[in-house]
Amino acid sequence: MANPAIDPWTRPISVAVTGSGGSGAVTAGLILLAAAARAGLFGLMMRSAGPQIRGGESAAMLRFGPRELGCMGDRFDLLASLDWGNHARFSDEISLDARSLVLADPQAGPLPGSISDSGAAVRMLALRQEAAAVAAGRPNMVAVGALGAAAGLPLDALLSGAMRTLADKGGDVLDAAFACIRRGYGEPAGTAPTLQQQPPPRWNISGNEAAGLGALRAGVRFVAAYPITPASEILEWLAPRLERLGGALLQAEDELASINMIIGASFGGVPSLTATSGPGLSLMLEGIGLAVATETPVVVVDVMRGGPSTGIPTKSEQSDLDAALHGLHGDAPHLVLAALGIGDCTFTVDWATRLAERLQSVAIVLSDQSLGQSRAIIDPVPPVDGIAPRGVVPSGAAHEDDGYRRYAPTDDGISPMALPGTPGCTYTADGLEHDPRGTPSSRSTDHRAQLDKRRDKLHTFTYGDAWAEIDGKGDLCLLTWGSCRGAVMEAAAQLREDGIAARVVALRLIMPLRREALLSALAGSTVMVVEQNHGGQLFRYLHGERALPAHARSLARPGPSVLRPAEIAAAARRLLQETHDGCIGHSEPWGEGL
Repeated sequence: MANPAIDPWTRPISVAVTGSGGSGAVTAGLILLAAAARAGLFGLMMRSAGPQIRGGESAAMLRFGPRELGCMGDRFDLLASLDWGNHARFSDEISLDARSLVLADPQAGPLPGSISDSGAAVRMLALRQEAAAVAAGRPNMVAVGALGAAAGLPLDALLSGAMRTLADKGGDVLDAAFACIRRGYGEPAGTAPTLQQQPPPRWNISGNEAAGLGALRAGVRFVAAYPITPASEILEWLAPRLERLGGALLQAEDELASINMIIGASFGGVPSLTATSGPGLSLMLEGIGLAVATETPVVVVDVMRGGPSTGIPTKSEQSDLDAALHGLHGDAPHLVLAALGIGDCTFTVDWATRLAERLQSVAIVLSDQSLGQSRAIIDPVPPVDGIAPRGVVPSGAAHEDDGYRRYAPTDDGISPMALPGTPGCTYTADGLEHDPRGTPSSRSTDHRAQLDKRRDKLHTFTYGDAWAEIDGKGDLCLLTWGSCRGAVMEAAAQLREDGIAARVVALRLIMPLRREALLSALAGSTVMVVEQNHGGQLFRYLHGERALPAHARSLARPGPSVLRPAEIAAAARRLLQETHDGCIGHSEPWGEGL
């Protein structure tokens, strides 16, 4: 059943499994991803579901190939649907064409019109009938075998993937899964391709797990949070691991409690973090202001989803940037960072935590559903180093009659922080403005001095090269942030294949903005800012900071469907054509519908 035109060791291929919620589409995807890893390939798996607790639609979308993958492709090579009941809800996400192959169960009913209209080839496969021939057999396991065969994956890689994914289900479940996979594979025993060697040591990790790993690497030992989609997996992953490291995770009664709990833990000297999504971030903003005013380091990971309000909890959108940048009342300088990929969730949370500790500030880290709940096969990410820990007052270094000056100005704006119980270092830490000793003050001179101190320590710190990732050369620059980076990188590659020199600038540190470094990176370029939200939030922020050339343009489209490389490349070609024709005369965003 293998398709000789499909070779994942030569070029990436894309595979989708769809079905109703509870049909096992995601489990099938997890097995295929693990099988790709066992076969020595890199991989990416995104999942899509409706907001229902059970039922509705469910899909696993995979891509695997010979290099690391940061996004889905423009089309899918293979599709197996476990049922057609809710398939229409994925028509925007799973693009098929005449080169695609659809595996269809004749017992699942007539093909949807979207399948027929796509021109994809259809191969009938009796998923239910084959599964019924196995005690406790499941159609999704037959689909795993059939898709694996069509993709050219070795049978023993598929069986290894099933072993990894279903290890906690028991022997009977595994036996049935193996039998169904073999039936779907359709190869007589001993004739299927086999694995020749052990795979390289790579991670099979989700963005939420990667964020948790970054927190542990940076020394986080207390987490308080309230569960919320799509951030809850960070908490689930961290809970047992924190305990093994001597830390603790507490499920708070709400987001207001969780932000105040981590402020208290950090005040006591323990690096602390919370994870949430947009609605929870809104509730935390007043508490975040308290951490800014008291210069207490905390980290808030916001795994963004479609909004506003409840919005689309199970789908992705980069629409919390405005809130992260400007949501706090008063002048409240803080750090805002964005993870640029699944593996980069580890680096960015690690880096953000170390920055927050060193600078005694708040770090808001922006991830999103398409990063947090997707899984990837990637090379291991090295830990962050070179950032000094939080500066604390040594025990016995201060005396009561000297008067400990917690907020005294220093050359770098960072004042040593005394932990509770340090002799001679009692001070007030509350939300009122204060003088250098921490005594509440309404004097304008104290207010100005503390505002300057909290701002300047962030702006004068040396952040190094990690503020952005810059790739390629050319007069066309695609400027982006967060999860859009993967699709933008592939769009740039497509443009280069057409002879258009393009480079990518992906911002990791968004506030404080490294304005001069960004202007230098954009110098002489035709610039297009690419992001997944409705209002062009990064585009408008950068214009407000005078960090874009006058004729920069915006490609801003809301979710829930992710941006595709071809969509970005087409917009870039139109921009270059308009620039060539002399039509660019303003800096308003194009918006949706390019």
